[in-house]
Amino acid sequence: MPHKRKGSPYWWASFVERGKRIRRSTGTPDLNEAKALEAKWRAQAYREQHWEVKPPRTFEEVMLEYLRDSAHLRSIETLKMQTTILRRFFGGRDVGELTGQDIKAYTRWRREAGRANATINRELAALSSAINHCNKEWEWGLPNPVKGRMLKEPHHRERYLTRAEVGRLVTEARKLRHGDLLADFIELAVHTGCRRGELLGLEWPRVTLERGREAITLNSRHTKSGKPRQVPLNATAAGSIRRRAAWRANHAPDTPWVFARQDGAQVKSIRNGFEKAAKQAGLDDLRIHDLRHTAASWLVTDGVPLEVVKELLGHSSITMTERYAHLAPHRVREAVDRLSHNRVTEQNQVPRLDDARREKTL
Repeated sequence: MPHKRKGSPYWWASFVERGKRIRRSTGTPDLNEAKALEAKWRAQAYREQHWEVKPPRTFEEVMLEYLRDSAHLRSIETLKMQTTILRRFFGGRDVGELTGQDIKAYTRWRREAGRANATINRELAALSSAINHCNKEWEWGLPNPVKGRMLKEPHHRERYLTRAEVGRLVTEARKLRHGDLLADFIELAVHTGCRRGELLGLEWPRVTLERGREAITLNSRHTKSGKPRQVPLNATAAGSIRRRAAWRANHAPDTPWVFARQDGAQVKSIRNGFEKAAKQAGLDDLRIHDLRHTAASWLVTDGVPLEVVKELLGHSSITMTERYAHLAPHRVREAVDRLSHNRVTEQNQVPRLDDARREKTL
């Protein structure tokens, strides 16, 4: 008989599987539905134990279990999006019957859609993690066809825009429907180095527009590293924010989101518009995340120390920032020149042996 747990709105089932007591949330507040699920699980456990029949585990069942137990993760929204994409291909399939050929077919399908190896790998990793989770927590014994079939990725992307290219991209963005929003996003991303999610999730209470103190605040729950940071705004970035504030006053005064739709709802994706603007601007192989790379490259090229770039971009370690070190060869030249300068200085300061003897004789 299903039972309720304190603090949970859902009914919980209890049954024995392979001599082990299993307590499992049904994920529903409806008692009749919970009874039906418990009966189904009891029957499956009986057939598996006494008839050695392994019940089919559908893609939806596997991913649902994984999503339920991953609700606390900061990346849960990304995981949900990946699940939606995976379901278009694997929906309704028995995960226990998936083969390496199915994984290759999925890879081909996503490549034909123009997705990079890194994107495909993240999606397949979500499926692999879900299978491993169910095997560990529920002992389902599912084979993992993803194992050993991840795609090769470049060590890191090196796609940066010049200031002229950013200008073309912004110009083409403004020509599109809702183009002002996209253009403001592009300028803000390039001039702050913030990630896409950090900007699309930005709320007005975390924006300061006081003259000389313009900044946005990112709390720990808003950043990938889990570390809070404050990002100062230069004149261009502050201008983008002020244009969003003017738009908000005229169209959606009650919205908490800096990047909002006409009804005040949060803008969650700008991919289609961005790709169209990039194509019109003649910028091939450009992704939204490359705006962040562009910000880093401009900073390093202009001589900003890597330690400062690390703090501004919110990198978890200096290793991430060092990817851009090759963009500042002048720093290495300056260091070598200092070695030469220090040697000359030491030669001028240390008396020669003959001079020392002469002074002693006198």
